[in-house]
Formats: sequence, C-alpha cells, structure tokens
Amino acid sequence: MIRALVLLLLPLAAQADILRIATYNTELSRKGPALLLRDIERDDSQVLAVIDVIAAAHPDVIALQGIDWDMEGAALNDLANKLRAAGLDYGYHFSAQPNAGLETSLDLDGDGRTQGPGDAQGWGQFTGQGGLAVLSRYEIVSKEVQDFSDLLWQDLPGADLPRVDGQPFLSKDAQSVQRLSSTAHWVVPVKTPWGRINLMTFHAAPPVFDGPEDRNGLRNRDEIRFWSVLLNGDLGPAPAGPFAIAGDANLDPLRGEGHKQAIHALLSHPNVQDPRPTDPSGSSATVEWKTTGEMRVDYVLPSRDLRVVGSGVVWPDESSALFDSAQRASRHRLVWVDITLP
Repeated sequence: MIRALVLLLLPLAAQADILRIATYNTELSRKGPALLLRDIERDDSQVLAVIDVIAAAHPDVIALQGIDWDMEGAALNDLANKLRAAGLDYGYHFSAQPNAGLETSLDLDGDGRTQGPGDAQGWGQFTGQGGLAVLSRYEIVSKEVQDFSDLLWQDLPGADLPRVDGQPFLSKDAQSVQRLSSTAHWVVPVKTPWGRINLMTFHAAPPVFDGPEDRNGLRNRDEIRFWSVLLNGDLGPAPAGPFAIAGDANLDPLRGEGHKQAIHALLSHPNVQDPRPTDPSGSSATVEWKTTGEMRVDYVLPSRDLRVVGSGVVWPDESSALFDSAQRASRHRLVWVDITLP
C-alpha cells in the first residue's frame, strides 16, 4: 500500500484552527445487501483505493456518497476501522436510512409495474443502496441532526413536479407519496474545538434517464434548490451558525443536461461562497464519465462567515504515487476545502 507516501502529496492544514471539510462519492455501492461489508472485510482493491484517496486528503470531516447503508452500521464502522489503520481516526460517524431503495407500493417510474428499483423513494435495488455517511474527527451532535429525507416533493415551497398533458406524472397518488430526496438531505452539527459547524449533505438524482416529463431533471433541480429554500427560512427557522454544504449535486454549472439555474442560484446564494477548488492542473472537474467527459458535480460550499484558506480536487497526474489508487477508487474525485471558523 502507498498510504505513507500519499500523505505527503496534498497540503495539510498547517494551523491548529483550520478545519478541512471534504466530500467524496466513493462509488462503493454494491448490487446486494451486505456485499459492501464483505468487500471491506476482505480488503477489496477498490475499498483500499478509496482509503488511499481519503488518507491523502486527510480531511477532518468528510461526507461520503455511494456507500451502502445497513441497519447496524457495520459497513461504515468497518470502513472507519480501516481508515484508522491508515492513520485517520474518525471517532465519530453518522448515517441513517436513505430513500434509496426504500420501497413504495406504487408505480413511480411509469413502467407499469411496482416494487422495482424505480418504484422506491429513490432508485435502488435494495434498501440503503448507495446511501450517505459522515465521518468526523470531532463530535457529531447526533441528537440534533436534522433529517429532511421524508419531506414530500410537493411540500417543498416552489416545487415543480412533472406533468404530461397538464396532468400529474405519473399520477396524483404517486406524487402524494413521492419524497423530494432521492437519497437524503441532512444537516449534521459537528462540535469542533473552535466552534460548531453544520455540515449540510445530500446526493441528488441525475437529471437524465427519464422521458419528456423530465421527472429526474425536475427532481434534481428541486433537490439542489432545497438548500436555498432552507437557508431562506422558508422551511422554518434556518439552521443557525456557520455551515458547509458538501455533497454530490449531479449537475455541472455549464455542461450536460439539467436545470442549470438551480446550481447557479445555490453557488450565488448570499449566504454561500464557492471556493471553486481545482486539481493540480487547474481543472475544477470532479468526475469523468465516458459519455459526457469531465464535469463539475461535487461541491464543498462554505458559508460566507467562514474564511477559506485552501481548497483542492484530488486528481493526481500519472507521475504521482496516488494516481493508480485514484483511478481504481471512483470516477468521482474527492473535493476538499480548508476553513477557519469565526
């Protein structure tokens, strides 16, 4: 393994009052329950590559996407143990059942059948497939986590639900149970030595793989827009204090499909700043898909009251000791931002 080497490749926080926040779509999700736990325990090569990438970035707090949820938290706990062996002691972690794979009794995707992966609250072949998790060196105030994952899509102020010929798609009944979050929306308070910060994390649906009703595109739009609605106080009192939005929006500001105004509105929100992290080559791309090429879809967006002192995207060049691990780990790239709390 190359963990001892890769720790030297990225700038680490040099001051004691600097907090490094990261987001990483690990793409560790498997095709069946307990398979991720099996692969973590057997030191699967992709799992070890993900550990190398996280170890290289050395974040204090990291939001993970693409990690399967299980009721006992066994996979996340084992991953934390592997990271501890690599020199990263995340003594606190949080996860909860996501909407991915959460069954409904209705046909939500219009294929004429029920109980398929597209009929779950979020696409998934089993409950918890492709969930979220937060790992932290500092205390997570679990009892104060705000989980908005059960918010109905139609209840989001300004929601734009799909329609065909003027009628709700797929049906009024379907829309009456459809949740907004394809995975989850969480506000996770972290108690650092210098003050408390709210980590706001999510993983939005891709704005593709649908029809003219634009169901996925509209859902992606509103999943991103949720944060602006929350920060504006339109869902009740906005979370108090400094925050950082860290997650996978599945939307590039310029390239690809989707409702670009959603991500532009979030990036330009008066309470949010965009450090626009880049890799060593100067690229802000955070993923590379074969069909669309490089795009920026993963974000760490601190609140305006935080001072950004550094940022980056982990994507080393071919001469780097980390290159092979980054290639094996995920099509996505870890994004990090260094901040100081007010």
